[in-house]
Amino acid sequence: MPVSHPPTPILSGQSARRAIWALPLLFILLGTVFASWASRIPAIRDVLHLSAGELGFALLCAGVGGLASFPLAAWMVARHGHVTASLCGGTMLLIALPCLAFAPSLGALMLALGLLGASASCFDVAINALGAAAEKLAGRSIMSMLHAWFCVGTVSGALLGSAMASLAVNPRTHFAILSGLMLPLLWLACERLRLAAGVTTPAAGDEAGGGGARGTAAPTRRRYGLPPAPLLILGLIGFCGAIAEGGIADWSGVFMQDRIGASAGMAPLSYAGFSVAMLIARVFADRLKDRFGAPRVIACGGWVAAIGMGIVIAENGTVTSIAGFALAGAGLAGVFPFVFSAAGRHGPTALAGVATMSYCGALVGPPLIGFIAQGAGLTTALGCIGLLSAFMAITARRTASLR
Repeated sequence: MPVSHPPTPILSGQSARRAIWALPLLFILLGTVFASWASRIPAIRDVLHLSAGELGFALLCAGVGGLASFPLAAWMVARHGHVTASLCGGTMLLIALPCLAFAPSLGALMLALGLLGASASCFDVAINALGAAAEKLAGRSIMSMLHAWFCVGTVSGALLGSAMASLAVNPRTHFAILSGLMLPLLWLACERLRLAAGVTTPAAGDEAGGGGARGTAAPTRRRYGLPPAPLLILGLIGFCGAIAEGGIADWSGVFMQDRIGASAGMAPLSYAGFSVAMLIARVFADRLKDRFGAPRVIACGGWVAAIGMGIVIAENGTVTSIAGFALAGAGLAGVFPFVFSAAGRHGPTALAGVATMSYCGALVGPPLIGFIAQGAGLTTALGCIGLLSAFMAITARRTASLR
């Protein structure tokens, strides 16, 4: 389908300072929703009495919903602008979250996960497009720091999930309260970004020009699709990193309970450790990139993640497993920010295509891990994440598009 790209907003000095919290808040919101869902998967699985294969099949519906909605996400950003697309996607995301907990059957859970995947993909594409525009305006690498705020959300969501599970608060109450609190924050952040956007102009490298603050259509049109051939390798690296992240997010808690024997309150700390380590690494990742280059940072991180997953599958205890997940989080920290930053240098169409490939990995990763776990066991399935991390390290080291 044909799409055009809205111009990059230029913020006035005072308005920009007032809105400086708004964009990080959107990344925090996305991370909080992801981690909240991930932290309560064991509880929802137990309520519905799902096997590993059934849970994996249900998680696949999130992937189907996300993939089907990417043309809608591209149209929303092109037609209504980044801010409106973020507001609509975020609202649907916060509606989808309680639906997961209220699902009375496997079929209903599949439908709710389809809605979650569709809304998450729209929201994710919109806020990453906002981040790419902000990075161009800043004239320096800031994408890693924005993704660090996503980690703030995942840490908060995982810790909250751990506390709710320890207090025996059911997922229905947990998710309903969380959505109710975050909806007004989403609206305030989007309104602040909308008010802060003044005169607009096309960003360097954009295919479209003209338009107003809403981001209306421009004369030059590009079709939604995969990135150009030289950038497909960026999408592949993002795809591998997303499978690893998504697999750990959705299955680490299950692994801790079923294989390690952790309590319902301790199990979510595996993902919390993963997220904390990723957060810390992303705070420093921009500096490492400037000094050593993105290919080397991603390659070294891939080997660190592989070692971390090796520690996890050794099944040596709760603390050791949490440490292994934390190592994996630190190793994977630079993948998304640097891949998106490299793609953004080639214009918004390339960024959208690479982001689509990467996000597909996050959507298909959890069900893929579930299917492997059903046939070969969860330990083997998580070991595949370590192998994938090693493959990503080898590939990144040889990728000229990252430089």
